[in-house]
Amino acid sequence: MAPRRDLLAEAPDGASTLARVTIRIDDALYERLQVRARKVGVSVAELLRPAIDQAADPRGGYVYTTQDEILSCVLQTLSIVAAFVRRRSPETLEQGMADAKALLDAKGLLGPEQQS
Repeated sequence: MAPRRDLLAEAPDGASTLARVTIRIDDALYERLQVRARKVGVSVAELLRPAIDQAADPRGGYVYTTQDEILSCVLQTLSIVAAFVRRRSPETLEQGMADAKALLDAKGLLGPEQQS
C-alpha cells in the first residue's frame, strides 16, 4: 500500500519525502521524550527515528518491548530446565532443541543464519 500523498512531508535534507506516522502516548511519556530530546539537542521525531528504523530493519536483531521482563524470566526458567534435562538425558535435550528450532522457524522467528 503506497503512503497517502497528503501525509508526506519534505525530508530534512530535501532529498526525498517522509511519511507521517501518528501514535498516541501518555502525557508523562511525551514529557520525558521532550526532556531527553532537548538534552541531546534534537526534536522528539529525530530522537525516535533511529528506534523506528531499528524496529523496521529486516536484518535487525532483537527489538526491546514491554514484555522483556517476562521473556527474561521464561528464558531463565527454560535454561534451568535444559540444564536438568541435559544431565539426565542428552538425547532428550537434543530432540527438544530440534523441536523448538522447528517451531521457531515455522513462526518466522529465526534469522537466516539460524535456519537449517
